[in-house]
Formats: sequence, structure tokens, C-alpha cells
Amino acid sequence: MNRRLLTILLVALVIGFVCAFLVYQMVNSRLAAVRPVAATGIVAVKSDIKLGSVLVASDLTTVQIAGGVPSGAILVKDMSRAIGRGVISDLYAGEPIIENRLAAIGSGGGLAATIPPGMRACAVKVDDVVNVSGFVTPGMRVDVLISGTPPGTTNFEQGQVSKTLLQNIQVLSAGTEMQKDPEGKAKPVQVVNLLVTPEGAEKLSLATNYSIRLVLRNPLDTKVDVVASTDTKSLFTGINTEPPKAQRVAAPKSVEPPAFSIEVINGTKTSEEKFASPEGHK
Repeated sequence: MNRRLLTILLVALVIGFVCAFLVYQMVNSRLAAVRPVAATGIVAVKSDIKLGSVLVASDLTTVQIAGGVPSGAILVKDMSRAIGRGVISDLYAGEPIIENRLAAIGSGGGLAATIPPGMRACAVKVDDVVNVSGFVTPGMRVDVLISGTPPGTTNFEQGQVSKTLLQNIQVLSAGTEMQKDPEGKAKPVQVVNLLVTPEGAEKLSLATNYSIRLVLRNPLDTKVDVVASTDTKSLFTGINTEPPKAQRVAAPKSVEPPAFSIEVINGTKTSEEKFASPEGHK
């Protein structure tokens, strides 16, 4: 066979194999795109569920998720694990239920189920201005400020003093409670529950004797700053005046009464006797 013809045949064969391989890859990728992917059924909620609610069977539904299942998701076969558990974070319609959004099994619902171990929920009364502003919602972070007259001082010395009592505190819930006024009539009072340490709860308990205000902060800003207290006079002078320190009064020194001495001569012997002054016995 002619060598030139053989070379042409070999080149054509190689080109044919390459073209066939490329066509196979293109067709295979198209088929993979339309090929159905296995889906997994997981548990979700039918409607919006508020923090503190207890899930019942009528609250639950199922959704199919293709591909990987979210970490902590509850499968359809384990739906009973979600029933009767408290919600510790708001859930929205159609949202898959994740384990870390529910309270521990057997802990029930309500606010108590949302409190981590070692922490406390402390209720604080706030004014209508704070409530109307709309920022006091569960999950927000606030600083707690108190204003009033420090013990041992008067309004004339330095005026009212404002101090940052607690910083970076999480809001657990906000709502309205009915309390009696001085006349015995029921009136609505805005109450915010804050997540604090036991020491913070003690401070808030004492702070109820003063005016309390919540200050909104960025949830990503977790830095605790050293903030000096501010008094009313400094608003006009620009200089903070510290409360006067109690002065120690020195105890009076004991003064010994004056004494006098008498020389006694007895024959050849001479002695000296000391006697206290009569003023010392007065």
C-alpha cells in the first residue's frame, strides 16, 4: 500500500476518534443536566411560628430538598422529634426546622426554654418611646443606661447622673403587661426581658429605683467599652464633676491631764511623789 495513503488514513482515524469523544462529552453533560437528582424529605413549618411557641403536629409540613441536606435538619421519618418542643427563634412559613432553633426535648415552651445555662432573664420596664421606636425586638443587642441622683448626693451638687450599667445585652422578648397604678387601676406597661448573667440581674434589680433606658447597638459590635458617667452640669460646662468623696474625720487625740510632783524628805532620805492634777478628775 502506498505509504502516503496509509498516513492519510491514520490521521483521519485519529481525528474521527477525537471528534467522537467530544460529541460523547457534550451529550453526556446535557443528559446529566436533565437527569433527576434524588431529593430528601425534611420537616418544615406551615406558617410563621413565634419564639416561645410549642410545636404541634398541625404546625408541621414536609418539603423536598435536592442534593445535600442542611446540617441539623429533621427528616420526615423523625417528625415526632419536633412535636412538643419549644421554639427558641422565630420560624417562617416553609422554613425547614433545624435542631438548634428548637429547645431541648422535654424543656417545654415559653421564655424559660430560650435561656441558656448559667444565664438569667430579667424583666425591665421601659417607656412608650422605646416601644414605639420598634427596635426592641427579640435578638437585638442593647446597652442599659440608668439616670438618677447617686446616693449621698443632692441635685444641687452635680445634678442628675447618667451611667452605662450593662453593655451588649441580648433582648429575649418585648411586650406589654398590666400593672396597677397608685390609684389601683390597671394600666399597660412596656416590659422587655433581657438575657443577663446572675451578677447583671442583681444590678438590674437595684437599678429599678432609677430611670432605665435601652440604647440600640450593632449586633456585630461586641466590644465592651469603658464609659465614664455623665452628670447634668457637664452638659453645660463640658467638665465631668465626680461626686464629692466622704472626708474622714480624725478621732480626737487623748490629752493626758497635767501632773505635779512633791519632794518628800524623811530624815536623810529624799523621795519624789507624783500626783495627777485635780483638773484631770473633772
